[in-house]
Amino acid sequence: MPAPPIFLFGFSKWKTFMRDWFPEYEPKFARVTQWPLEFSLYWKRRLLRDPRTKVLAWQYRGPPQLKAFCALHGIPFRYVEDGFLRSVALGALRVPPLSLAFDRQDMYFNATRPTDLEDMLRTYDFEKDHVLMARARSAREQLLASRLSKYNSGHSLDIASVYGDRTRKRVLVIGQVERDASIAYGCAKMVTNNDLVRLAASENPDAQIIYKPHPEVMKGTAETKSKPELVRDIAMILTQDISLADAFETVDHVYTITSLAGFEALLRGIKVTTIGCPFYSGWGLTDDRQPNLRRNRKLSIDEVFAAAYILYAKYLDPVTKAPIEIEQALERLARMRAEQMAG
Repeated sequence: MPAPPIFLFGFSKWKTFMRDWFPEYEPKFARVTQWPLEFSLYWKRRLLRDPRTKVLAWQYRGPPQLKAFCALHGIPFRYVEDGFLRSVALGALRVPPLSLAFDRQDMYFNATRPTDLEDMLRTYDFEKDHVLMARARSAREQLLASRLSKYNSGHSLDIASVYGDRTRKRVLVIGQVERDASIAYGCAKMVTNNDLVRLAASENPDAQIIYKPHPEVMKGTAETKSKPELVRDIAMILTQDISLADAFETVDHVYTITSLAGFEALLRGIKVTTIGCPFYSGWGLTDDRQPNLRRNRKLSIDEVFAAAYILYAKYLDPVTKAPIEIEQALERLARMRAEQMAG
């Protein structure tokens, strides 16, 4: 009997690595850009042909009616996005991810409706799961000791050579790709990176304001709606891709719209202000400027880490193509980064 089909909608052509994630399935890649009636006239029949069919959609790039059609016919459906420990280079450079996030309900960055991750954070009994919490504490310490991040593309250096002597409070503003879906679906109002810098400066008039543009903006692989030069009068603009671990050194406060970097700052005990509503806000850990009434529970940093990095995200060894846990993923990422630096 042939392998069951798994249909992939909205996946760019280079994302053939999905075959490694589902070796027991026969992947069927749909075109990213479809004709208006293509789904109704062609793909619906194909999805119903085999009762073992599964469907994946990269973010919201699949046909608008895809999720509802799958629900109507009992076809397993998942949204897909990069996980929280991705690679040693940017996704825009077409490097396969070491981690992916799968969600039955919605994208984890969509603050307008529930997601599997939010439900987990809202309802999971962390206090009773002693094994999970021990793993979370250990993995968090492993992550901090290794100075790893989501992308790990930045250079490591003595941050004092960039920031200068520390004579006052330091506020780091984290830039994002402004067209990013995490802002569109995670922020109730349109906020640019320059708006964020100006807010941080106005709320911290005596502080040193440091603005770290997104690595893709620095490398020219993503456009920006607000030019960093326009806030140079109120902030130091970082012009090289410094690792997040180094950028956080000697920083007292971080401002972000919805960036995962805000959570990485929390892991290091730094105060974080979120303008939008990322998955880690609303649990009593952040200075929230966008409330979320569904999130009415106080969580510890290790509990949020356990849910997002251990229970929710999935990991795959890029060499053996075998599923792994976060502990092995951190080890593999550290080796890959060391090899890249040595090369």
